[in-house]
Parts: sequence; C-alpha cells; structure tokens
Amino acid sequence: MAPVCVLVGAPGAGKTSTGQLLAAALGVEFRDTDADIVALAGKPIPEIFIDDGEEHFRDLERAAVAAALSSFDGVLALGGGAILAEQTRDLLSRHTVVHLSVGLADAVRRVGLDSGRPLLAINPRATLRHLMEQRQPLYAQVAAHTVDTDGRTPEQVAAQLLTVLGSRAGGVDPAVGSDR
Repeated sequence: MAPVCVLVGAPGAGKTSTGQLLAAALGVEFRDTDADIVALAGKPIPEIFIDDGEEHFRDLERAAVAAALSSFDGVLALGGGAILAEQTRDLLSRHTVVHLSVGLADAVRRVGLDSGRPLLAINPRATLRHLMEQRQPLYAQVAAHTVDTDGRTPEQVAAQLLTVLGSRAGGVDPAVGSDR
C-alpha cells in the first residue's frame, strides 16, 4: 500500500486545499500528517511546540509520516518541515512526491502574518523566507514533479496535478476525474 502521491512544500503552498481537491477528483481519501500529529498528541501543533518543544514535534512528525507512507493509499500532504528529517527523505524516495512550489509573496498572502504557526511567531516574513530558502533543496531532492502554485487557485493546481499524475494515478482523465 502506498499513497497515490505525496504533496510537499512550504507553508502556504496549498498542500491541504489542493490535496483535498485532488483526492476528490481521484476518488480517494485525503490525509494530512499534521492532523495525524494533532490526533496523536491530543493538542494543537502550537501547543506541542510550547509544551514539548520542536524536537518532540519532529519526533511525532517522523512517526506520523512513516505510518502514513506505509498504510495509506490516497493523497497525502506532509507538513512543510517534514522533509528536514533524513529518515523521511529516505522513505519518500520510494513514493511519487510532488513539490508544490510557492514564492514568498504568495506564501505570505496565503498564510498571513498572524497565522498561529509556531515557527512563524517572530518576524514571520523573514522567518518564512529563511525556511523556504533552507528547505527548497530538500523539496527538490525528494520530488518527482514540481508544480508552481503562484497566482493559481487550488482548482487550477489540482487540475495540473491530475495531468502530471495521469498514468501513475490509474489512468485518470483530467477532464472527467477518476475512472476508478
């Protein structure tokens, strides 16, 4: 069992909104590992960071990603920093990974500067720029495909993903969605 595809990208890239649309078009489930972490920890991600620290969050994230990659066959979205772990990058090498690329201006607009995201709590614009620069090579390393989301709606990005994934997603015709 393996996901149809795994979406990676910076905060604001549209992994969740696009992933939900893509999953619906393919007739499969959508799963976000951040939601898995919240369910496992029993508290929101900002509280995990505050109460337990980033290292604990990253441990939970590695476990959630590994579990999802081995037991889920829909569209899977990973948190923006999941690719930081070498173990996760190794696991992703056996999957169809799509990097949803986003520029700083669109990411800031989508995420907002008051988003409740723990890593963006102090000087969010500069922090987001730094995170994007730091993570870009890792997204490129794990991705089989890169799709630019700047200036595009989730619907437009999902339609392109249907085309990109075509044969890998079971011969989906992007004009009609899933043929399953």
